[in-house]
Amino acid sequence: MTLPHATGYHAPVMVREVMDLLRPERGGTYLDGTLGGGGHSEALLERAPAARLFGVDRDPDALAEAGERLARFGERFTPVRANFADAVQAAGIAPGTLNGVLLDLGISSHQIDRDARGFTFRPGAPLDMRMAQATAGEPSAADLLNEMDEQELANLFYRYGEEKRSRKLARIILEMRAVEPFATSDQLLSAITRTLGPRTEAADKARIFQALRIAVNGEIQALERALDAFREALAPGGVFAVLAYHSLEDRLVKNAFRDWSQECVCPPGLPVCRCRGRALGRLMTRKPMSATPQEIAANPRARSAHLRGWSAA
Repeated sequence: MTLPHATGYHAPVMVREVMDLLRPERGGTYLDGTLGGGGHSEALLERAPAARLFGVDRDPDALAEAGERLARFGERFTPVRANFADAVQAAGIAPGTLNGVLLDLGISSHQIDRDARGFTFRPGAPLDMRMAQATAGEPSAADLLNEMDEQELANLFYRYGEEKRSRKLARIILEMRAVEPFATSDQLLSAITRTLGPRTEAADKARIFQALRIAVNGEIQALERALDAFREALAPGGVFAVLAYHSLEDRLVKNAFRDWSQECVCPPGLPVCRCRGRALGRLMTRKPMSATPQEIAANPRARSAHLRGWSAA
């Protein structure tokens, strides 16, 4: 299978399904809050000659790549460097003006493939994992491993990695860093192997590295901040589409979309409705959409993707 809008930088997931939800042929203004390599944005601008799009990313590499790729669309494309949680304000978008919003909450192939970025668990990679690189002054993965106390580390791996042996892993990390500070993937891989055993599978390593990445970039907190801001920026009939790859992300999106689609969100048993008393929009996907087996075979990253859509009233 040929993946649409894929480049050596990144292969976007579920492009056709995302476009079917957003329906950019309606025209108007759209926001890609996680621009990445620009694949979804390119598909949208090609499909909608009358549409305008803001592309937001905090990774300078992604902005440079997508900016070059989308330059042919001229003033229809506006790049914005920001965390997606701050995208509406950073792009100067007024309430009720967006016809569609896309969030693809995964990381790009480029970020994984470049060992220097520190997202991979290949041996010898630096423990960095910062989406914005070092430009934002944020702590790296190594900083968290070296500075968090045992309880904080255990909570991190349990909450974001669903690791049942998180306390043991945290204890081993403290033992190891007392001898030598964490700096490379090899050290964290050693801690994982000591915790889970010599037959630790790649999926378990990826899960624990992903948990650390989520903490480094404050991804769950950013999503919590962003959801209401994007909803309020939507015009009537505007569509909010989200690709999630982690259960915590997907649960936040599912609950938000569900609550926004209910007429009453008062606690059960309250004799008089005291909430807004009306639905803010409707669910477009009762259950999350998944990639086709053909796409998963061509792009294994698509295996864990969950796509949800919501439309504003």
